[in-house]
Amino acid sequence: MSKFSRKRGKESPAISTASLPDIIFMLLFFFMVVTVMRDSTIMVANNVPNATELTKLEKKSLVNYLYIGKPLEQYRGTYGSSPRLQLGDKISEIDDIPLFLEEHRSGVPEKQRPGISSSLRVDGEVTMGIVTDVKTQLRKSNQLKINYSAKPRVD
Repeated sequence: MSKFSRKRGKESPAISTASLPDIIFMLLFFFMVVTVMRDSTIMVANNVPNATELTKLEKKSLVNYLYIGKPLEQYRGTYGSSPRLQLGDKISEIDDIPLFLEEHRSGVPEKQRPGISSSLRVDGEVTMGIVTDVKTQLRKSNQLKINYSAKPRVD
């Protein structure tokens, strides 16, 4: 007769961690690819005023940002010290607004084009003369949805 013996202390094998670095690098590359970096570098002073009645924008991809303010120190030698308009990544003239709006419209699907709006980020030290000129040019370009950016007032 044969003798049967019981195995004592039956252990499960250890979990292999050899694939763990692969998983971590895969997650790292995924987040590097899908992260959206800032679209433009702000070249003008942009200290927006405080406000009490604020509404959050729904779809930020449908918003054109127009920055108005005095150029920062490193750009004053090139652009001077008077308030300037920044469209995207460059300081522009008011006459460049229609082209800027059309470039943005062309990248938006046809069904979403009526929802496009322009957000004016105006420095608190800027006079209303340049703001009025920008608003007039936006009106001529048939961009009628305009809002002003502000930060919430802390009491």
